[in-house]
This record gives sequence, structure tokens and C-alpha cells, in this order.
Amino acid sequence: MKINWQIKKKRGNFRPRLIYTITLESFEKKLAIHAVQVESHIPMIPSSHLSYCLPGQHERSLSWKPDRYHVFQVPYFKDGYINGFLRLPFKNSGQYPEVVSSFKKLREEYEKKVRSVYAHPPLEQTGRLGISDDTRSRIASRVTADRLLSLFG
Repeated sequence: MKINWQIKKKRGNFRPRLIYTITLESFEKKLAIHAVQVESHIPMIPSSHLSYCLPGQHERSLSWKPDRYHVFQVPYFKDGYINGFLRLPFKNSGQYPEVVSSFKKLREEYEKKVRSVYAHPPLEQTGRLGISDDTRSRIASRVTADRLLSLFG
């Protein structure tokens, strides 16, 4: 699985934007693994539809405490690709270690599934059954007699 992301923020009171893509490797798609979801460490922000956050409002308020977090998901194996966008909380530091830790958490949970599923090797079985020896011996004389009678007919 490949995870790529970018964080962009305009100068001023604008909130940063996280843009990400998650792409499954071809061998992962062939494993048909159910999509994994994890709760990230990235808080959902109030009024996330707003591209800005003024001082003292929303996440910049001294009383703000996050109570919900974004959920990240591995793409469905048939698609193998997902992209996403979300607004991050405004931070004076401009540092977002929770993005890295959230993607690592997703990768770790998914890789547990990959290892588990990969332990189930491919399988191919063939078989063949014919008439049993007991039945063959019981009907052999009758089959032979019928064949001889059909020749002379």
C-alpha cells in the first residue's frame, strides 16, 4: 500500500488542507482483503466547511477540546485507489505529527490483515472416481454376456 499526502496552507488565518491518496499494490488487490478502517489522531474541527479560522474562534478558542476524530480507510480491493481531502485545525506551529501517526496506524492495521491473509496459500485439488472393484466384480459377468449377445445379435 502506498500512501501519499500533502499539507497546504495559505498565508494568514486559513486552515491547512490535507490532500491524500492511498493506492494498493497489485498483489494486495489480488488478496481480496476487506477494507480496514481506523480512527485517526486528526480531530474533526467545528465549521470545517470554512476555509479560515479567526483567532479565538473554533479550534483557536482556549476552550476547544476535540471530541471526534476523522476515520481513514484502505481502498476497496477491487478499486485499489482512494483519495481524500480534509481541513486540519489551525495551529500556530504549523506542525501536524498526527497526520503521520494516523497514516502509520492505518498502515499497521492493514499490514496485520495482509500478513494474516497471505498465510492462506493457493490451493488446487483434483480428483477422480470410477466404478468400485466390488461393483465391477458383481456385474462383470452380466456386462460380458450382454456384449457378446449384442455382437451376434
